[in-house]
Amino acid sequence: MFHKILIANRGEIACRVASTARRLGIRTVAVYSDADQNAKHVAACDEAVHIGGSAPKDSYLRWERIIEAAQATGAQAVHPGYGFLSENEAFATACAEAGLVFIGPPASAIQAMGLKAESKQLMERAGVPLVPGYHGSDQDPALLRSEANRIGYPVLIKASAGGGGKGMRAVEKAEDFDAALASCQREARNSFGDQAVLVEKYVQRPRHIEIQVFGDTQGNYVSLFERDCSVQRRHQKVLEEAPAPGMTAQMRREMGEAAVSAARAVKYVGAGTVEFIVEQREGAMSFYFMEMNTRLQVEHPVTEAITGLDLVEWQLRVAAGEPLPKKQDELAIMGHAIEARICAENPDNNFLPTTGTLRVYRKPPCIAFQRGSVRIDDGVREGDEVSPFYDSMIAKLIVHGATREEALSRLDQALAQTHIVGLSTNVQFLRYVVRSRSFAQADLDTALIPREKAVLFDQEPVGLEFAAAAAVAKTLLDERQAEDADPFSRRDGWRSHGVGTRRFEFDFRGEHRKSELAYLRDGTLAFAVDAAPAPLAFREAGGPIDLQLGGRRETVWVYTQSETDFVFAPGGATQIVSVDLLAHAGEAGHDTGRLTAPMPGKVLSFAVKAGDKVSKGQPLAVMEAMKMEHTIAAPQDGTVAELLFAPGDQVAEGAELLKLN
Repeated sequence: MFHKILIANRGEIACRVASTARRLGIRTVAVYSDADQNAKHVAACDEAVHIGGSAPKDSYLRWERIIEAAQATGAQAVHPGYGFLSENEAFATACAEAGLVFIGPPASAIQAMGLKAESKQLMERAGVPLVPGYHGSDQDPALLRSEANRIGYPVLIKASAGGGGKGMRAVEKAEDFDAALASCQREARNSFGDQAVLVEKYVQRPRHIEIQVFGDTQGNYVSLFERDCSVQRRHQKVLEEAPAPGMTAQMRREMGEAAVSAARAVKYVGAGTVEFIVEQREGAMSFYFMEMNTRLQVEHPVTEAITGLDLVEWQLRVAAGEPLPKKQDELAIMGHAIEARICAENPDNNFLPTTGTLRVYRKPPCIAFQRGSVRIDDGVREGDEVSPFYDSMIAKLIVHGATREEALSRLDQALAQTHIVGLSTNVQFLRYVVRSRSFAQADLDTALIPREKAVLFDQEPVGLEFAAAAAVAKTLLDERQAEDADPFSRRDGWRSHGVGTRRFEFDFRGEHRKSELAYLRDGTLAFAVDAAPAPLAFREAGGPIDLQLGGRRETVWVYTQSETDFVFAPGGATQIVSVDLLAHAGEAGHDTGRLTAPMPGKVLSFAVKAGDKVSKGQPLAVMEAMKMEHTIAAPQDGTVAELLFAPGDQVAEGAELLKLN
């Protein structure tokens, strides 16, 4: 076994690998960029080496610097994690040439499976069923358009060297093909340095089911069963679970054998995932090979939960030349596990990534039950900044139960205990998905989110009255702590006779609302927001607030940032802004002619020029941030007065991109 390894990655996967290495007595070396100087993964390792600037191309993709760091620190092997260089055959080759063990498959396997088109040709020769499509090397746009017409719409354009949903577009009709192709190629070129694409039939009501495989240097292979990753947004996974609901023993065996055959065909070594599209027709399911990811997957913890194995330990042992720890007949499924990806993004704004500081980051307790567990994998701490340079994922929340129903209940409870303040996240959205009819009943396919959009977006789980009452209770509790006990200097409404009142005003979900708090003669409180007063009572319970408004009583957590109160209740979370009437008096109206960057990033292109007339909703510019493209659309009809940046310019959040009259 190795005595020291370098982890060529960042964030939660670097922390995850370091944790297993520490348990095995293996020393670890972290690498970090300018932006990650104080990151959690740096502290998680025994040593750390700075390798360059904040952008991945200046640091985590500079494999020559990573190899130099490994050699300088005496590391024997390099663990690539996932993303970045994990599926780069040149990096795997360079490691070998430098005398370092690459903790992953041989470069030949990465090369064989790294390009979607070539891997599908390989699988076709091996007899693995494929989705109808074009996987050729001729990338002439006219030919690609012709192939799409031959296949029949809708089609899916996918970056041949891609992954993670990048460089992928579904095209519903022929007139949209050229624009979608150009966008795919541009995103593929920027993300992978290769703009080649393939075109496939877009399977209706598909499920995304993948098989975890492992191989060793002695030629042994096993399947560690399946994961269902059908719940996706923007072609990226949101929730993953194992085993796949509705999977029959026969289909599990057939998919496992196909996945192992794929691995055997390229003499695979280490952890890999064979991904399949599963078509659902009249109660039957058929599977088609999609791609093989030649690395450890983000969702590997659900496989660990149902098998009781540590897949990173398996990677290390296999890379050190040991045989697989178990044979196929020694593996079994125990219970059910679900993973939720917690991301810095705004689901109500087309999942636009967000950046900012984790002012509050409170996690559910990570505990092991007799029949289940709650686990958090993350690479951040309270006070850390989520920057625009890397992926938007903050953490992975993994739960396990004896049954799927038990795991679902445990996941919802753990999400309710996850409190993040400082930037928008998808935590509340994940709770909506978990509680949706489709997910609860395992009616799964990749269109689940749009199908359930009525209950997933623009919801309010707490309500105005209760949110306002929570904000008032937090204000009064803070005042009690800050003021002395002299009743004539307190602001609690005490009067020697009569009834005292106090007015509060709030901005809530885009509306301005007024409320009134009454201090009654018997010492109790009454609170009203544009309605009849209701009895209000509260007390602090060691952090949370025990709050009662009328007949509703709940334990809530309230965190205050500037004028905003973030309220976390059992049913969900919301925020409400306290309005200082003096500070906001005479405030000017909003400027409706500004088009600003929703986040820090790079301007890729403008679709208009000065003097052009545009219509509401028309695309105006394309930005790139957090590894994804984002289109800026016109908020209303108008005329472009001026472009304020050029393609390639880096812009700050809130920077005005163009003027619209």
